[in-house]
Amino acid sequence: ATTVMIGTVAYPMMAKAGFEKNAAGGLLAAGGLGAILSPPVLGAAAFLIAEFLKISYLDVIWMATIPTCLYYLSLLIMVELDAKKFGAKDVSFVPDMTLGQMTMRYGFHFISLLAVVVFMLVGYSASLSVFYATAVTFALSFLRKETALVPKKLVKALADGSIGALNAATTCACAGIVVGVVTLTGLGLKFSSIVISYAGGSLLLTAIYTSLIVWIIGLAVPVTASYIICAVIAAPALIKLGVPDYAAHMFIFYYAVLSEVSPPTALSPFAAAAITGGDPYRTTLQSWKYTLPAFLVPFVFVLDPQGVGLLLNIPKGGSWIDIVEIAIKTAFGLMALAAAAQNWALRQNTPLERGLLLLSGLLLVFPSLIEAIVEWLIGRDIGYTYLPGLIIGLGVVLWQARTRSPTRPALTT
Repeated sequence: ATTVMIGTVAYPMMAKAGFEKNAAGGLLAAGGLGAILSPPVLGAAAFLIAEFLKISYLDVIWMATIPTCLYYLSLLIMVELDAKKFGAKDVSFVPDMTLGQMTMRYGFHFISLLAVVVFMLVGYSASLSVFYATAVTFALSFLRKETALVPKKLVKALADGSIGALNAATTCACAGIVVGVVTLTGLGLKFSSIVISYAGGSLLLTAIYTSLIVWIIGLAVPVTASYIICAVIAAPALIKLGVPDYAAHMFIFYYAVLSEVSPPTALSPFAAAAITGGDPYRTTLQSWKYTLPAFLVPFVFVLDPQGVGLLLNIPKGGSWIDIVEIAIKTAFGLMALAAAAQNWALRQNTPLERGLLLLSGLLLVFPSLIEAIVEWLIGRDIGYTYLPGLIIGLGVVLWQARTRSPTRPALTT
């Protein structure tokens, strides 16, 4: 729904700017996905995460802040690189109203969304918070004549809301049955033992297996149901290997969300392709490229000793400096990965430059994989440092700055 809403408004401007159909569709799908990842709502899963972990709703919002910023930072870098690659041009747009005028006229619509968060923070339950926010929405609708919920509009709004709630309720009810069976039979604990056994006790392999399990389950059920099921089945495996419970649950949540852009049931890219007129499967591949940070950042939560810093939790034996350090390292790593994925930095990359940017990004974002390979090759433990990745990435950028071509390339995908 978010993708369709964004697409109907944004795609005409993207087409005028020169964006290719499949790339535009992939970007729209990635933008729609970002809405599920972003605080203060995070879909319905935020309430479920708080319930599973017995923490406050504010803590869940707090944990999602840095990953959301990193996601949109990477998306911004990719859009800028696309603009260079496709030779995008400025689109003349004359707004009817200024931002201030629009806020004064329509800004009250956002108060109901903020009301849910405020009531939750005050201490009301999720159900009461939504009820009171609905009452606030009804009252605020009378601020303008065209938005007033008169009896006819009110009945239609209540009917639409009830239908939407029934869809969510039936999904959660079915997921609850699965969770009950798994819990009562002990299958969850057995399943986690099986995963750890197949991974040979390796945290890296366990994380990869867990991500695949969540991804596969997410192909068949919505995000909320996927999270509920996998929180019971897959999370214990990570927790047994020493991953903090909140990091394991956020890892599962992010991979449950990614099912929205994963074939063969990639709903968001298919909806975007219907708007842009592009090929659905090419659009899906483009959306995978744009959502690259969402695929990799969760591994930082569980594999890097400083990774919980991205969830705004101070690492064991560390300080707030570790949070700043891991956020900056990951941000630079995502920039390098974005340049590698787009095959463009200051100009089109050569195969060697693209490989070096990929290596730089992995060294900064996903160091455990590189560490494991190097340790296996040299036969002894090594201490990871972010400097090699940073030096490689900066070296490629400086080299491209010296050898930058003045000519504009032809439009390619």
